[in-house]
Amino acid sequence: MKLCAEDGNTGMACLNRAGSEASRHCAAAYVRMSTEHQQYSTCNQMEVIRSFARLRNWQVVREYSDEGKSGVKMRGRAALSQLIKDVMARNVNFSHILVYDVSRWGRFLDPDEAAHYEFLCRQAGVAVHYCAEPFENDGGLNSTVVKDFKRAMAAEYSRELSVKVFCGAVRMIRMGYKQGGSAVFGLRRMLVDHNGLPKGVLTCGQRKSLQTDRVIYVPGPEAEIQVVRWIFEMFVNERQGATGIVRRLNERGLLPESGRPWGICRMRSLLENEKLIGNLVYARTASKLRSRLVPNPPEQWVRKEHAFEGIVPRELFFKAQEIIAASRKKFRFSDESMLEKMSAVLKEYGRLSTRLLLKIRKTPHPRTFRLRFGSLVAAYQQVGFTPRHDCRPLEITTRLFKISREVIAGIIGQSQRLGATATWNGSHHLLLINQELRVRVVIIRHNHTFHGTSRWILRQQRADAKPDLTVAARMDPDNEHILDYYLFPGMEIIPQTLQLSGLCGFLGAYRFSTLDFLVGMAARTKLSQTI
Repeated sequence: MKLCAEDGNTGMACLNRAGSEASRHCAAAYVRMSTEHQQYSTCNQMEVIRSFARLRNWQVVREYSDEGKSGVKMRGRAALSQLIKDVMARNVNFSHILVYDVSRWGRFLDPDEAAHYEFLCRQAGVAVHYCAEPFENDGGLNSTVVKDFKRAMAAEYSRELSVKVFCGAVRMIRMGYKQGGSAVFGLRRMLVDHNGLPKGVLTCGQRKSLQTDRVIYVPGPEAEIQVVRWIFEMFVNERQGATGIVRRLNERGLLPESGRPWGICRMRSLLENEKLIGNLVYARTASKLRSRLVPNPPEQWVRKEHAFEGIVPRELFFKAQEIIAASRKKFRFSDESMLEKMSAVLKEYGRLSTRLLLKIRKTPHPRTFRLRFGSLVAAYQQVGFTPRHDCRPLEITTRLFKISREVIAGIIGQSQRLGATATWNGSHHLLLINQELRVRVVIIRHNHTFHGTSRWILRQQRADAKPDLTVAARMDPDNEHILDYYLFPGMEIIPQTLQLSGLCGFLGAYRFSTLDFLVGMAARTKLSQTI
């Protein structure tokens, strides 16, 4: 999200109210670009918006920019969310919002949603103008009809684009090309040109840069292939469970390319992955138009047999699938049976909680409810129970944990690409870079104060795991995306609890927009050690 004001002070304590004489000639620009057309680049949009403003003698005093964001849903569009909040709080110094066209405001599947956000602005005394449209957004019959029609067409465009993208992905799968996702342990991603000629193996974190290039799977290092075959031998012939295999792999230090330790979920995913026998399987799940991820029935899966050379004997692989299927049949719960058990608990105790579900052994684990229904709150709603306390902080904590793992994996991958070493110490929750630098990674959630300002609270870690460097990532107001990073040397200069605000102050010296400095420092340290 990009917010800027011409006076350079976006956090003014006192702004002119919308509708005042000074603000009637001031406007804010909102631009959004996904990845569909170059004509919708934010620069092109701003050029049209500024020309529109000059013709009316308006001054663009603030910009809100959502770059690389889909317009199907409001979620994830931090700039538009902030714009609506500012306008509704009457904390703005402009009376107009300038948007390139109707589709940039949003391609919401329900056209009434786009109208709703525009109405909120108009109700607060701020008018929305679509600069590249052939009509004046004055509330007349012509503008109302054309605007509603264009909103419906923008939504239909998203639906048609979703179908086209899916058909294109299916076509690529049937040609044997990879579609999304990271490489499987034991396999590597090979970049090929439009003629199928190899161009090189992609390492962890690398992506293709040319649209005409394609990616295929090839067998990885022989050592990894032997580990994969050993896993299947242990699982099928020795009847060793996933938990025991994971423990033995981590004890031996046989980690994946990312450097992260093995886990139960990763092991189960490996044991079921058909890529190990050379098959490509697509559309096992569906999440069209940013809707909730749902599993597809097997008959809707797109499968390409023998797309590339497998690394596990097919007979051994299918024996493993028989064992997994038998285990699932024994312990599998349907959605209906899970909700029935939860309803029985609610009827008996009159309430539901994670602790209560863990206590009653006849019900599935709370984690199972989260995986099946998206969250415990969603499962509660299915049986008609509303928690007395707000469960959103718990959902945010789960999301931040996932983001933390992604940040750690990114540091490990970038460090290894630059020739440094980075491993994760799960017992102390620290990254060990070049076998000497201990780095703590912490994600700081955003908090709203009573006065409406922003606060981020960084707390000390336990005394038995002191880091040499602390990486603190600040989240945006929606706690969905990282704003920036603070790199603190150790924790000596930091009190037990440190509060960060929107104004950096003296701590601005520790602020970075990316982690390139940290990774580059690790690479330079490794190079100096080599020399």
